[in-house]
Amino acid sequence: MSKDKKKKKQKVKYIDDGRTIADMSALYGRRGEPLKKRASFKEQSATFFGAMKMMFIPMLVVIGILSVAFGITYLLMISGG
Repeated sequence: MSKDKKKKKQKVKYIDDGRTIADMSALYGRRGEPLKKRASFKEQSATFFGAMKMMFIPMLVVIGILSVAFGITYLLMISGG
C-alpha cells in the first residue's frame, strides 16, 4: 500500500447518556444557565443523620465480627506458644 491510499482514522464521538459520573457540565453551568442550588444545611444534616441511623447497626455487627476474629486469633497465638 502506498501512503496515498492510507485510510483516515475516524474521530471518536462521545455521547452523553445523562449519567452523573460522566456529566461534568453542571459543575460550571452551561452557556449562561444558573448553577443548581445546594440543599440547605438542615436538609444536608437530615440526610447525614438518616444515613448514620441506617448504618449504625451494620457497623456494630462488622466491628463485633472483627473483634471476635481478632480474639480467636489472639487466643490461638498465646496458647500455641
